[in-house]
Amino acid sequence: MIDQRLLPTREVIRQYRDYRGVADAIRTMVIRGAPAIGVAAAMGVALGMRGVSGAPAKARFDLVAETLRATRPTAVNLAWALDRMRRRLDECSSLDEAKLFRRMRDEAIAIYNEDIAINRRLGSNGAQLVDANPATVLTHCNAGALATAGYGTALGVVRAIREAGKKVSVFADETRPFLQGSRLTAWELHKERIPVTVIADNMAATVLRNGGIDCVIVGTDRTAANGDVANKIGTYPLAVLARRHGVPFYVAAPMSSIDFKCATGADIPIEQRSPTELTQFAGKQITPEGVSIFNPAFDVTPGDLVSAIITERGVAYPPYKKTLAALKSG
Repeated sequence: MIDQRLLPTREVIRQYRDYRGVADAIRTMVIRGAPAIGVAAAMGVALGMRGVSGAPAKARFDLVAETLRATRPTAVNLAWALDRMRRRLDECSSLDEAKLFRRMRDEAIAIYNEDIAINRRLGSNGAQLVDANPATVLTHCNAGALATAGYGTALGVVRAIREAGKKVSVFADETRPFLQGSRLTAWELHKERIPVTVIADNMAATVLRNGGIDCVIVGTDRTAANGDVANKIGTYPLAVLARRHGVPFYVAAPMSSIDFKCATGADIPIEQRSPTELTQFAGKQITPEGVSIFNPAFDVTPGDLVSAIITERGVAYPPYKKTLAALKSG
């Protein structure tokens, strides 16, 4: 994995050879982004299943899956990937150790390859919503190649717009407090020579009021069956601002990130991050010692503020409870 904590100034590749290392990488945000977390978890499971077969394999899986599942509770792709790996184990647990490991490894690699193909289809579907040429997109956090197996969801739409022969540029919220926008989104787009302008989160209202933004596109860590969207903290106010200024607000959501067992956003668990993300900057204390800190990693945007949800199977419009279910069954 590329260590995303060190970007954009250092590009360091980390290698992991056991599931505990993968779990720590997810927990400490060496790797982040819901689809990428799902892929990493699947590979962590495969590493954890070396050298076991039969009944011990199921006990080992439970241990490995519990360790990985506890790392980032909001991202539903994590649970989705673990459930898929469990189904694969149930199909081949009677095999010998070597064959079982190969099957689990192949399943993890299949999840990786499928994620790239899914994001390309999603990007193509989303690009059809943007008629402007040149187009200007406002985004929040990082929902690009770094957050997936390699293409991106929200930024996958941006890439697909360019691949369709159009000009496209991006305004990227810095995304406090972990700065995924200014560190990661800007790094990705700059490397691909897609024009990008970084703004502080509290500048989005001014940018939207000034005009010139054709749409807002964000990713999602978990979307409820009714279209409520859990995404990086700061997404909800951006949706409110987009509605106020008449700018479409799109969510790029692979089907694996839609939790049909979750009726509304009120049922989505919201991860609380370490207080040091707010109390320190670049290792230096910036708040008084002893003050209280509230640091949720995500907020929930109500579905009635979402103009459309873009998936690899098509684009869903309100009412989402009906249209998302139709995409699932189709």
